[in-house]
Amino acid sequence: MGAAEHRRRLVSLAYPVYFELLAGVAAGIINMVWVVRLGGDAVAAVAVATNVENLLLGVILVAGSGTTVLVARARGAEDPAATRSAVRGGWTLWALVTPVVAIGGYLCREPLARLVLGGGDGDSPPLAADYFSIALPGIAVFFATNVVDGILKGLGDTRTPMRLAVLANGLILVLDPLFILRFGLGVRGAAIATVSGRTVALACGFVALRRNGALRRATGAVSPRAGSLGADARRTAATGLPMSADFAARMTGALALVAIVARIGVSEVAAYGIATKAMYVATMAFYAVRQAAAIHTAHLLGAGRDERRVIGRQALLLAGTLGLTAMSALLAAGPWIMRAFGSEGEVAEAGALYLRCLGPYLVLLACFIALGGVFEGSGDSPALARITTCGVVLQLALAYGLSGWGLPGVCAAMALSTAPQCAAIARMYRRTEHPGPATAGELIQPARAQDPTGLRPLVVPVAAVTDRPGSSTAP
Repeated sequence: MGAAEHRRRLVSLAYPVYFELLAGVAAGIINMVWVVRLGGDAVAAVAVATNVENLLLGVILVAGSGTTVLVARARGAEDPAATRSAVRGGWTLWALVTPVVAIGGYLCREPLARLVLGGGDGDSPPLAADYFSIALPGIAVFFATNVVDGILKGLGDTRTPMRLAVLANGLILVLDPLFILRFGLGVRGAAIATVSGRTVALACGFVALRRNGALRRATGAVSPRAGSLGADARRTAATGLPMSADFAARMTGALALVAIVARIGVSEVAAYGIATKAMYVATMAFYAVRQAAAIHTAHLLGAGRDERRVIGRQALLLAGTLGLTAMSALLAAGPWIMRAFGSEGEVAEAGALYLRCLGPYLVLLACFIALGGVFEGSGDSPALARITTCGVVLQLALAYGLSGWGLPGVCAAMALSTAPQCAAIARMYRRTEHPGPATAGELIQPARAQDPTGLRPLVVPVAAVTDRPGSSTAP
């Protein structure tokens, strides 16, 4: 497979993921458009509750991301039994995690609402608790959809998850005014509409799984080395946990950065909040390339083909191009973007300046995120999570020290902290490009043999050997 073919494959996998991610952001915007008619307290309640849901996404990413990589490996190896094991592991994790979050969250909805809203005595905490009373039990649907998406993506189908996300948001768009205004359910109506739309999309997702030929073959597969549900779950958790930790570190850092920006001024906080939403349009494209690289890498490794070098270069090319495009767009259109979000005066000026200073950070971030997909697909995500965590700590320290320069100082901190992350992942990539010598035993084992985690194949064809198994930080 030549470089051009790898690039085309990455693009075909990535663009549906991008629109799926955009659709996820659209769901929150749709809710806010209708809830804003209920007043400021309702807006604050739903906005904060939605952020809590975004944080909880990190919990189920253990199952969703782990399932994607393991299914892609099994698909490459043409091993139905391994596919069945990976799918069972994802659903077992879902069954273990969901009751804790859904039931525990429902029982603690009122203290949780007061906690995330700062313990205020106004109407916002009760309204947030009302939203949680529907949304937290409904998290079971959200988590199940993530597992379904993970299975489909591992099978090489990123278009169906995109269609399911668009379907869910289309239903939310129709149901929101019905439940919020016509039935007079307020913020509860927003939660009911969201859960209802996702439930219909989930049902369609199950239909898609039933119609998938590879999954049907895997369902009936029997393997003499098949493990227990617990073993399948542990394998999936070992694969997905570092990816979940990476996501959690970035989310925590983003929330902490808001507190640092608040030291600068109220206008800057508002500008930062608006500009960050615009920035997400670019960063979601980087994450789409990352998912595509992880799926493609895992698939080829499962087939005994180690083409990480070529995939990494093509992922960098795509993401670097996207980063430069985003930098140019924000530099040229910063003021118009802020006005499109309804900002004016000091807020618009501060936001436009912030967007114009983001360019170097976005280019570096694009390269780091995209190349990270290669290591997620090959089992090196624990090292990736450590790099991200160290980078977030450095970013917060630098942002605190440079906040005296205003939002440009925050941008500088973000770029300066991302540069060493890029250097670290580039070093990992260079180790992939300069392999150590392979032992004879590594060259003669069957191509489908796997280690106890089920993630890293012990056998690669002689011509494709590029790394020694012992050099990996895979779980």
